[in-house]
Amino acid sequence: MIVMGPQTRVFCGGKNQMIRMIRKVIRTGLTTLFLVVSCLSVAATPRQSVGPIEHAHLLGALRLDGELFHVQGLALDDRRIWVTSVDQTNHRGYIHAFDRASGQFLLRLELTDGDRYHPGGISISGHSIWVPVAELKPNSSAVLVEIDADSLQIRRKFSVADHLGCVAASERTLVAGNWDSQLLYVFDLASNRLVKVVPNPSQTHFQDMKFVGGQLVAGGNVSWVSGTVDWIDWPTLKIARTLRTGAIGPIRPFGRGGPYTGEGMAIEGRELFVLPEDGPSRMFHFRLDV
Repeated sequence: MIVMGPQTRVFCGGKNQMIRMIRKVIRTGLTTLFLVVSCLSVAATPRQSVGPIEHAHLLGALRLDGELFHVQGLALDDRRIWVTSVDQTNHRGYIHAFDRASGQFLLRLELTDGDRYHPGGISISGHSIWVPVAELKPNSSAVLVEIDADSLQIRRKFSVADHLGCVAASERTLVAGNWDSQLLYVFDLASNRLVKVVPNPSQTHFQDMKFVGGQLVAGGNVSWVSGTVDWIDWPTLKIARTLRTGAIGPIRPFGRGGPYTGEGMAIEGRELFVLPEDGPSRMFHFRLDV
């Protein structure tokens, strides 16, 4: 017979208590891990009801025949497709032009400005292309650059003490979104002055925006696999319409996949164009139902 003295019982009781604590920690850890994995799975899965773009039909896709890096912005004129992209490896930013009919590469202009090498979403007004070129981090700095679309000469530029990632241009007004477009900067072009800074009325991280009629049309991502295109009344900044978008394909690094409005977007009436892929890129052409 084995007799356990007081010290032995204390030791065994402590050991049993330790085992129970370890088991509790393991159960808690497994539960936490399960919840994290579940949340990630839900976040990474697009809603099944969302197609490429709500209330829109895909008419085709034009392959752009030329080198592009991480795509940022898209704009169209009668003859050309303008695209901005950032070479993150070499810290260089560019604007590229392609033939609108064939997708053939035409030219490339470097926009790097010291530590500012991130050209964002772009906009055309008249014969001018407006491009924000920023440092690749929030709460940093940017320059708004006006480029002559024919000569490619810089007409003017002015500095802003924040990262600006997209811009919409009209004859008298610029609206630029900062990092994730949490704030919208409004500029008066007659005086080159900042008029006001207002919160983004949408939860979407706008990457490209345009003035269309009396509205600001802006597209961007909500998550890795979803986005929206928003029509915002100007200057009230009330959201008039929203179209949800799904993913172009499986999520892959460096912009290959993700939501259709994740980066470049342009609109002409009911014709919507998006450029969601890094090079080699395709410009997808949709027609809106209404």
